[in-house]
Amino acid sequence: MTIDFDGRVAIVTGAGTGLGRSHALGLAARGARVVVNDLGVSTDGQGQSSEAAGSVVEEIRASGGVAMAHGADVSDEAGVADMVARAMEAWGRIDILVNNAGILRDKTFAKMTLDDFRKVVDVHLMGSATCCHAVWPIMRAQKYGRIVLTASGSGLYGNFGQSNYGAAKAAMVGLMNVLHIEGARDDIRVNTLAPTAATRMTENLLPPEALDLLAPETITPGLLYLVSDDAPSRVILGAGAGSFAQTRIYETEGVTLLDGDNTPEAVAAAFDRITDPHGQQELGDAFTQTRKYARKAAEARGLTLPWGD
Repeated sequence: MTIDFDGRVAIVTGAGTGLGRSHALGLAARGARVVVNDLGVSTDGQGQSSEAAGSVVEEIRASGGVAMAHGADVSDEAGVADMVARAMEAWGRIDILVNNAGILRDKTFAKMTLDDFRKVVDVHLMGSATCCHAVWPIMRAQKYGRIVLTASGSGLYGNFGQSNYGAAKAAMVGLMNVLHIEGARDDIRVNTLAPTAATRMTENLLPPEALDLLAPETITPGLLYLVSDDAPSRVILGAGAGSFAQTRIYETEGVTLLDGDNTPEAVAAAFDRITDPHGQQELGDAFTQTRKYARKAAEARGLTLPWGD
């Protein structure tokens, strides 16, 4: 199987440097027409420049590809709408959205201002939601779309000093889960990339030896698969240094406590059984969990509910 993007149009946010640049170049090299979005800010969101996005566009054109630059702030609805409109005017469709733009404002939670917390969530979460919302009706109308949200190990597992970033990145999973369900009938597939790479945002956090191994180019092949015609949907793909792994969220079988037995002390006594991984499973949606709990309670009372598993 050869993956190519001939005839496809892609928007990559935060594509002026690092991972976004690598993703944009990778898409263009395989035939996509690419909107290189970058506001040109520092890693903490200060300043503004079109230089980085323009440089990537020139790289793509020099290699025979097709691209345009756009400097929209992803959290600005009007700017994102203009970016989408320009892509539609030029190329008539939008097939792929890679939500990569982000900033860092790291401090311990005790020292962090709520303004810094809010700004990071605004860029990562609201920026991704704003871009998805802008392309959603286009993808629904054309019955095709591929969207990738960018999470992080900080969101999946936590990292000291990154409560704002971790909260925003964890939110990518919730957004993916719902958009996957709502987009399925229109062949809109939504996945989450959880990369660890040597970029402007990590260069001061990693030793030089690791930086050499964790080049953005080692991650982009995974991204290109997640936005291909045969892409999966609802996958959290961890990626770094050429290694790829899937992160999954499971729920244990659990324990049912009824009536007078449903006490804090009973929960404490049963906690080993509640957390026993034997029989754990992935749940398809929130109501699957609701049905599970209602079914188990009904079974414990000798009742039958009008649905199965």
